[in-house]
Amino acid sequence: MNLRTTNGQAPNVVGGLAATFWLLVTIVPIYYILVTSLKPRQEYFGANPLAWPREPTFAAYGRVLENEFALYFFNSALITVVTVGVVLLISLLASYVIVRNRGAFAKFSHRLFLLGIAIPIQATIIPVYYLIVQLGLYDSLPALILPGIAFAIPISVLILTNFLRDIPSSLYEAMTLDGASHWQMFRLLVLPLSKPAIMAVGIYDALQVWNGFLFPLVLTQSSEVRVLPLSLWTYQGEFAVDIPAVLAAVVLSCLPILAAYIIGRRQLVAGLTAGFSK
Repeated sequence: MNLRTTNGQAPNVVGGLAATFWLLVTIVPIYYILVTSLKPRQEYFGANPLAWPREPTFAAYGRVLENEFALYFFNSALITVVTVGVVLLISLLASYVIVRNRGAFAKFSHRLFLLGIAIPIQATIIPVYYLIVQLGLYDSLPALILPGIAFAIPISVLILTNFLRDIPSSLYEAMTLDGASHWQMFRLLVLPLSKPAIMAVGIYDALQVWNGFLFPLVLTQSSEVRVLPLSLWTYQGEFAVDIPAVLAAVVLSCLPILAAYIIGRRQLVAGLTAGFSK
């Protein structure tokens, strides 16, 4: 039997099987987390892990919400919003200067930002810890915001710089002939045209900050400044045999980032691929 697609080409069986396998690899863990979070504690140990619960219940979610989940959620949201906001402001201004300024200082700054991408967070945890302690910020929310800003700026500048270079120079020249200042060009030209890149950087940085575990583990101690990733780790000790509660906390912590990705997925792809066509 000769199988042909509408354009006359043979179907890619290997590619289809690989895509189906990858779909299962992606879907099965998500399905397991959702199903387990809806199971009663007793049913989890006596039934098939992938079987739909006989009596679905949101009791696990209730137990999670009763254990200061709202406080942890607020801390993570505050840190993420402040960090991403500052990173976007600094990175966009720096990218504009790098693109529009042809001087040696702009080139050196760009190389310095690129160098920051090569520095892993794990290699700097000791000096960051020492600096935070010396500043008197240990066990506080600023102790998580400041390092998050520092490590998010390099990759943000790289993405935004590639995107701003795609803006035609004729638009800048036209605004210059009209007497526009750099601030006016930045506000009236760069900001409107950079929305896809801004969305991409915002979602990417928000994912990194929201899921951050190392800095909260090392730079905080009290429960008042605990964030969601660290709280999930503590739930594993608090609910030693209550796996549905742990996975319910995972589901709740993933909802904001999932919503942000669904809303801005197109801008995310457009921003991340900017400049690669050259």
